[in-house]
Amino acid sequence: MMDSRRLNRKVTIQRQTAEQDAAGQPLTTWGNLIASGDGKVWANILHLSGSESIKANADASTVRASIRIRYRTDVDAGMRVMHGAVVYDIKAALPDEVRREYVDLVCEAVR
Repeated sequence: MMDSRRLNRKVTIQRQTAEQDAAGQPLTTWGNLIASGDGKVWANILHLSGSESIKANADASTVRASIRIRYRTDVDAGMRVMHGAVVYDIKAALPDEVRREYVDLVCEAVR
């Protein structure tokens, strides 16, 4: 059984939505996956590694993380997780199919 005390961060999971602006042009926005309450879920964030590089003459840091949340079936790659000012792009969702207790989100944040 998963120890819920390890889920010590509240995060927001978002998905892309396609809309149109006033001129009818496509507009990509982000909306919260969970619309009720504060829209947040409890999570555990584990930073796996980090690397730095120079992109377009600016320093950029890439942080790889694993974010564990309670089991759910509506989270997948292409969504994102927000924790404070940090935005993590979800690269893969790895559910615990045996016990159905959690989902590990393989994420990457570029700062």
